[in-house]
Amino acid sequence: MCTAISFTTRDHYFGRNLDLEYSYHETITITPRNYPFRFRHFNAPSSHLAIIGVAFVSNGYPLYYDAVNEAGLGMAGLNFPDNASWKPYDRNKENITPFELIPRILGYCKNVDEACEVLRKINPLNEAFSLELPLSPLHWLLADAQRSVTVEFCADGLHLHENPMGVLTNNPPFEFQMFNLSNYLNLTKEVPKNTFAPGLSLEQYSRGMGAIGLPGDLSSASRFVKVAFTKLNSLSGPSETESVTQFFHILRSVAQQRGCVHLGGDKYEYTIYSSCCNTDTGTYYYTTYEDQTLRAVNLRAENLDGADLISYPLIKDPEIRYQN
Repeated sequence: MCTAISFTTRDHYFGRNLDLEYSYHETITITPRNYPFRFRHFNAPSSHLAIIGVAFVSNGYPLYYDAVNEAGLGMAGLNFPDNASWKPYDRNKENITPFELIPRILGYCKNVDEACEVLRKINPLNEAFSLELPLSPLHWLLADAQRSVTVEFCADGLHLHENPMGVLTNNPPFEFQMFNLSNYLNLTKEVPKNTFAPGLSLEQYSRGMGAIGLPGDLSSASRFVKVAFTKLNSLSGPSETESVTQFFHILRSVAQQRGCVHLGGDKYEYTIYSSCCNTDTGTYYYTTYEDQTLRAVNLRAENLDGADLISYPLIKDPEIRYQN
């Protein structure tokens, strides 16, 4: 289970919570322009846009969870079980496996408009990376500074949904998530008015009562409502520090604590990492479950014309600063 958001102040920011029960020892991974993406059934140009994000690197290939390219386009994959549908080979389409989708889109598209044109030509090929790494059922949040869309490959084909909220979680499908928001149209950040019975003297006894009914559980449908309300009502100054810290506050509103979602045995889902990338500067910020210190890796600080992947391990050792 995961949550992704697109957020704009002076700059545009894109990131997510990764909620799982285990880690693949993922790293902050930069793919420079001349790294040779070898697609299974697509002859891609050897040079492409540089990419930064979190990936599990297997046999020298970056399996991205989420990433942003140097043009400012971001994409994140989120779990979408029982709805995602992968297809057999189609000679009339561009056959791209789901684990190749982020490299295909971010490597060669500069914005959402270009990406949507490519997506309409793609056949989501049912071909795993390896026997040890089967395909995951996913849908994606795709965003730039001007537009956000949800990408879902279902049994009846591709669904490209305009996403005015700029948020995504997991199941149910996006159309239901948007419809479900109507159940909460009475929520407000303001002091609520008495519409229950105007003849009764009902008084506000606490701040924040306009949001009574806002979900607080960890289900994906509830997290969608909670993060949408939080993001759309949040206020941030335009500076980098204000914007980034506000982004992480929004993500923390739907973070998962280890122990609250039991998956059987000794498995518990929790927020392994949270990320926020300034898509204008290429600065990728992150925190981990163990270490809430804000860390950053800058895409443009590296040699982007290289051919080798650049990886930085996620720092998980907590840092405590004593003041006395």
